[in-house]
Amino acid sequence: MIRQHLIFDADDTLWENNIYFEEAFDRFCDYLSHSALSPGKVRSVLDEIEAVNAKIHGYGTRNFARNLMQCYRHLAERDISDGDLRAVQAFAHAILEKPIELLDGVEETIADLSVRHDLTIFTKGDPEEQRLKIDRSGLGQYFAHSAIVKEKNAAAYRDLAEERGFDLQKTWMIGNSPKSDINPALAAGLSAVYVPHPRTWSLEKEDVPDSHPRLRLVTSVRELAWLF
Repeated sequence: MIRQHLIFDADDTLWENNIYFEEAFDRFCDYLSHSALSPGKVRSVLDEIEAVNAKIHGYGTRNFARNLMQCYRHLAERDISDGDLRAVQAFAHAILEKPIELLDGVEETIADLSVRHDLTIFTKGDPEEQRLKIDRSGLGQYFAHSAIVKEKNAAAYRDLAEERGFDLQKTWMIGNSPKSDINPALAAGLSAVYVPHPRTWSLEKEDVPDSHPRLRLVTSVRELAWLF
């Protein structure tokens, strides 16, 4: 088999991530206790805030805490105290203490693929936070390189491929996010493997092509051993 370049997303592809943000949001809704807005409507307000702020501040837990506080200031039906804001921040900061829970089959599959192919982690978010996740995951030993960027768009994929000297004909992006992993990688000329996660963040959802010569769909990371 030809040795290829396999680029992996991290959050919700290699390990659980968004479930912890959802838990923090549930705690936020309970604390907010809005008299008229359902959690779904509160979520819509927060999504709008996050969509705007991500372009300015990026992603990660600390930025999520900032977004929760902004949402609280916007929706709270009572006078806001410093204690309220500290409590809201704490919901987000608790995410940093969560364990790194590898998804089913990840470690053995990554270990196997690393013998036959060149592996890269490509993720976005707070650099310090993402590097710590990689270290805590124990998976770093299998990857030749890791890159953390503010946004994963087509230009970012082209830059990564050029920097690493990847042959696009032998390069695959593997991830759960249509917005950040699949569609921009295809646009940059890479091939892609879409590994859906049932709890993918709403702002990462987009349609993927129904049919594309450089796109594959699997239901589990385990299936990558059959593709590569």
